[in-house]
Amino acid sequence: MKEFPSCFGENGVQVVDSSSSSTTRTAQNLVSCVYQCKLRGRSCLITVTWTKNLMGQGLSVGIEDLANQCLCKVDIKPWLFSKRKGSKNLEVDSSKFDIHWDLSSAKFGSGPEPLEGFYLAIVFNQETILLLGDLKKEAYKKIEGNHVRSHAVFIAKREHVFGKKFYGAKAQFCDKGQIHDVTIECDTLGLKDPCLVIRIDSKTVMQVKRLKWKFRGNHTILVDGLPVEVFWDVHNWLFGNAMGDAVFMFQTCLSAEKLWSGQSIVDPSVLTWSCSQQFKDSQLQGLGFSLILYAWKNE
Repeated sequence: MKEFPSCFGENGVQVVDSSSSSTTRTAQNLVSCVYQCKLRGRSCLITVTWTKNLMGQGLSVGIEDLANQCLCKVDIKPWLFSKRKGSKNLEVDSSKFDIHWDLSSAKFGSGPEPLEGFYLAIVFNQETILLLGDLKKEAYKKIEGNHVRSHAVFIAKREHVFGKKFYGAKAQFCDKGQIHDVTIECDTLGLKDPCLVIRIDSKTVMQVKRLKWKFRGNHTILVDGLPVEVFWDVHNWLFGNAMGDAVFMFQTCLSAEKLWSGQSIVDPSVLTWSCSQQFKDSQLQGLGFSLILYAWKNE
């Protein structure tokens, strides 16, 4: 299975392959955010991946074009104090990429993505194409003299979430829209007829009974007045490794079925493959925002 984007290959941040049958695999605590921008008139994708493990926090930045060609890749491994602030410069085909970051005062929650006290700036040929974090004044000083115009659009987020019965994440389903709390509830231990419940801001928007018969499927909900197609695959929870993951995809799309037309979901890896491969085309066609959650059960 090929993960998105291609910049994150064997030398980058490794993402657990949900189609793996290994019983010893473990999930990495990570969040990947994907942004769309234009470089020299070409649509490109910027992927920012935050990771967390026993060694500390990690950060990777990858930029690729529509032909899956990796234009720029920076992998900042779990850092020591000296690496919490810095910059890297790369040249690709006579173009210059500058990546600046300052996480020395960053505050984190339970996940790997910083909540506040940081900035991450990506500059292409002296033009800022992406600026993240709340320390924008500090970032402006660092990139002083450059044309500061962040025009990247947030189009997708992939996150590993952990729990025993409840799994939570935050999502913003439309540009400058409200940030919502997404909660997945599913108790599969010792139950003959488990039930799947999905809530948005504590309000139940979807319920799947007889889950052993409906372990894969899709359903449309409304969020902020927009249709959101929800796809789920809980096969691993019910029939696979007890410590395996389930996959959920929330896609703001008026005709999300187009993404899956002609595709028969008969294999546990198919949903994961589809989420990671086909979201790109849907975003570039202006079909909305994608949230992909890999839900892992804790012991």
